[in-house]
Amino acid sequence: MSHWYLRWMDKLYLLAMTVAGLALLVMTVVIPIGIFSRYVLNRGESWPEPIAIICMVTFTFVGAAVGYRAGSHIAVNMLTDRLPAAAQRLCARIVDLLMLLISALMFWYSYHLCLELWEQPVAEFPLLTSGESYLPLPVGSALLILFVVERLLFGSQENRPVVMIGNHS
Repeated sequence: MSHWYLRWMDKLYLLAMTVAGLALLVMTVVIPIGIFSRYVLNRGESWPEPIAIICMVTFTFVGAAVGYRAGSHIAVNMLTDRLPAAAQRLCARIVDLLMLLISALMFWYSYHLCLELWEQPVAEFPLLTSGESYLPLPVGSALLILFVVERLLFGSQENRPVVMIGNHS
């Protein structure tokens, strides 16, 4: 069971990293297009801003799950580093349980936000509804829940080969 779960989390991790990277790439391409259109062509396009915002939300929430699994998130360990090993493990478990609670709440509220706004169109980008534009929130929260459960069951995954891709330290 553990091998199967870890293998699926590796695939999900790579997919999430790809999605977050593509969102960042699209955002960095779309913003200059909007600026060029507005200041050089004197014609402000309506679509670059909502696309950039959706990409930023996607990069933030999906990228947060990726960063959590890789252990590359911000952490202040000044106090816990001075505790005995058993207390450090206890603090790590408490942090993971709190992350699970926060992720579950984030998933619950963002899921209901998407449902509530699912039919409301985005004025600047009529191909998309507001509910669809907020979809990265529950998706990123669900990814985070899966990665927190993985950490609770199997420990930190920071040193797995798939997580170490590009890490040359």
